[in-house]
Amino acid sequence: MHLRMREPAQCARQAEQHPQLPAAASERVSGYGVMGLPFRSGHVLGLRRWTASSVGDAYTSIWHRDPVGRWTFYQSAPAEIACTRYFGAEVERIQTGPIALDWEGERRLHVHTVDSPAVDWRIELGSSPVARLMSLVGSALPLAAWRSRPVLSAMGQVAGRSLGVGTVKLTGITSNGQPFDANPLRIWFVTSSHAVVDGQELGPIGPLAEQAHLADFYIPQRGIFAIGRFFATRVPSEVPAAMLTAEVLR
Repeated sequence: MHLRMREPAQCARQAEQHPQLPAAASERVSGYGVMGLPFRSGHVLGLRRWTASSVGDAYTSIWHRDPVGRWTFYQSAPAEIACTRYFGAEVERIQTGPIALDWEGERRLHVHTVDSPAVDWRIELGSSPVARLMSLVGSALPLAAWRSRPVLSAMGQVAGRSLGVGTVKLTGITSNGQPFDANPLRIWFVTSSHAVVDGQELGPIGPLAEQAHLADFYIPQRGIFAIGRFFATRVPSEVPAAMLTAEVLR
C-alpha cells in the first residue's frame, strides 16, 4: 500500500505490532503521538506512545501544561525510563499509571488514563497536500539525513512556515540538558479535539498567544500527529535525582 493511502490508525498498528529501533549509539525511541496540541484556553496537551525504546519497555506519556505554565506528565512507566528522562527538569508533577489508547476509527483516537479520570481526550485527524508531501519526503529520507543537524534545522524552518505551526526545532537541547534529534516521518493534522483534565474541559483548540516549549522542543501552534523517532545522548548519572524534584503521584 502506498504511503499516501495509509491512515494514521494503520501506521499506529504497524508500530505496535512491529516495533523497530534504528541503529545508533545514542538513546532512542520510536512510535507515534501528538507532538503537541494547543487550546485557546491556554492549556496544551501532547501524547507520546513509544512502542520501542533503547532504555526500557514501551510506554505511553501524556503531557499537560496549564494556562500558567505548569507541566504535568502522566506516564505508564517509571520516571527514569519515560519522558521525564529528558524533560523532567521542567515538569512540576508526575503521575504514573496505565494509559489507554483506543482507535475508534482510522482517524479517531481516544486517549485516557485508566486508574483515575484525570485525562479523557478525543482526537480527530486529517491531512492536507502539504502534510502528505512532507510525509512522502520524510519517509524517503535516509537515516543519515535524519541525524544531520544542519538538515534537521533546515527542515524545521521549512515545516514551521509551510505547515503554519510557528517555531519548529527538530534538533536542540532537552530540559535535562541532552542534545536531541526528533524525526517526524509521517504527519497528520489534529482537526478537532475534546479534552477533560482533572474535571476541567479545555475548550476549543487554537494557537496560543505565546508558543509553548520545553527547552528547545517547541509545541506546534497547530496540532500535529506524527509517526516518528527521537534520539538523545545518554542521560548523565545525576539526572534522575534532578527530575524527581517534581511531585510524583502513583
